[in-house]
Amino acid sequence: LEDLEEMPVDKMVDLSGRQLRRLPLHICSFRELVKLYLSNNNLTQLPPELEQLQNLQILALDFNNFRALPLAVCTLKQLCILYLGNNKLCSLPLELRLLQNLRTLWIESNCLQQLPEVVCELSLLKTLHAGSNALRTLPTRLRGLCELRSIWLSGNLLAEFPSVLLHMPSLEVIDVDRNAIRYFPSLTHLASLKLVIYD
Repeated sequence: LEDLEEMPVDKMVDLSGRQLRRLPLHICSFRELVKLYLSNNNLTQLPPELEQLQNLQILALDFNNFRALPLAVCTLKQLCILYLGNNKLCSLPLELRLLQNLRTLWIESNCLQQLPEVVCELSLLKTLHAGSNALRTLPTRLRGLCELRSIWLSGNLLAEFPSVLLHMPSLEVIDVDRNAIRYFPSLTHLASLKLVIYD
């Protein structure tokens, strides 16, 4: 990390695969940082000082050991893309609703038994990756996400096609592969639909 004494010119820091147990604090002083990649480490928490990175648009925390999303993440109001896949998350904090610029959320391969209702408050969300969890249903409030274009739900425990998706005419991609869905309703009324993935 000696090579990261000052703010990189490209406003990006990639510390993926460094076996980090904690985020080096001086990274939080790079206030102009736009992209921070911390994938594939041994992180379980993040320092409160993370909230100094108010220009951050992309944050990758996938392939770590988070059991809870650090609340400092929810203060980063410019975030557009948040990678949380392959952790040990069983829920998401209500404070996530503060991330009103979020366009893409990756929460695949966690321990979610239901899709957290707070996701339904991310009004600009375009892409939701929630595969490889233990989801059995989806919240009806999901239909309020008018900007949602693709939803990825493969490898969950869905026994029925989620009826809420039938009321989301803007969806372009629905992935329900590797579930236990026995019956498929007609999707012809979903005019924007380009791709349906199922087994």
